[in-house]
Amino acid sequence: MSVETSHFKVANGDMSLIKTQSGRYILVDINITAAADDKDEVAPDVGAQLRKALDRDSDGRLFVDAFLLTHPDMDHCSGLQNHFHLGKIEDWSPEDDKIVIREMWSSPIVFRRASSTNKLCADAKAWATEARRRVEMFRQDKDIEDGSRILILSEDADGKTDDLAEILIKTGEKFSEICGVADDSFKAVLLAPLPVTDDEDEEELLSKNNSSVITQFTLAKDDTENAAQYLFGGDAEVAIWEKIWAEYSETPEVLAYDVLIAPHHCSWRSLSHDSWSKKGKDAVVSEDARSALSQANGGAIILASSKSVVDDDNDPPCIRAKEEYEAILSEADINGEFRCLEDEKGDKPLKMEITEHGPKVASLKMAAAISSSSALGVEAHAHGCGSDLA
Repeated sequence: MSVETSHFKVANGDMSLIKTQSGRYILVDINITAAADDKDEVAPDVGAQLRKALDRDSDGRLFVDAFLLTHPDMDHCSGLQNHFHLGKIEDWSPEDDKIVIREMWSSPIVFRRASSTNKLCADAKAWATEARRRVEMFRQDKDIEDGSRILILSEDADGKTDDLAEILIKTGEKFSEICGVADDSFKAVLLAPLPVTDDEDEEELLSKNNSSVITQFTLAKDDTENAAQYLFGGDAEVAIWEKIWAEYSETPEVLAYDVLIAPHHCSWRSLSHDSWSKKGKDAVVSEDARSALSQANGGAIILASSKSVVDDDNDPPCIRAKEEYEAILSEADINGEFRCLEDEKGDKPLKMEITEHGPKVASLKMAAAISSSSALGVEAHAHGCGSDLA
């Protein structure tokens, strides 16, 4: 079976779909805006593209096996209510034909930190309501079926998750189960959100810096268990990456990647405490944050899920961040490349096929072949990402 990832063109937002060798679909964030749903607008119809990429179950329902929400900002959860079934699975309607979320992957910490400083959008509130419903279902009856499952990512404050051990992933833990079933084609390490502390100043710092779920995914292909590594960091900013490096500098392999989704849409705020618009070229990079984001495998790609990166005062995306990532990738033992989704040809998602030797960016012709067949005759590259551009 083909192993692939699809990265949708959602401007300054995130939306990626992973298909594992076992046939599981893992969705990381969505940004299906009103413009994307409007046929009269020029924005790519990413909702329709997602539906086309998914399968239907025996009851005729489109589904994702797991949906990871890195944090509840609008550009990471827009379109949830319009496109996904929320509520009891038996209430799914063929007329509405919404996508079923077999298992939610959700962190109460990022919701608490977000709501303490920012009002939640309607889709974020709907996610939180559905997450609470699923948690209460688990508390009442631990025999939960697909469509009502949830994994809690990181412990909450005041012992609120102490009774959820069976569905709780603690920060720093590895997991390889999807919908309650062990899956040897997939591994993940939960690197953040960082645990709750009693230090109010630290909590305030973390809140201001958009605390997000940070995960490293490892995908298998055939007999190669470590065929591809992906690092997702949501909108995690510099203070988070500094703390991540302090925690994992002795075990940097958990930060290794063949593909990094540039955090916060290629924002300078993930690499520096200095304002790009105020200090410009005098802004100083945080070496610890840079170290955390520098664990690139040979041939790695850093992918900006953002608008085109131009030399102006905007942030995100930020030209200085792009230059820093390019510097990381230009090192002799990496020789990788920086890509921006907005600059890719056409409206379709950027698709990567996972080979035994790493991810490979598919050409338009190859992308069509991946969608229709799992038998692809693709020339192997050295471990890391190759390109096949038509």
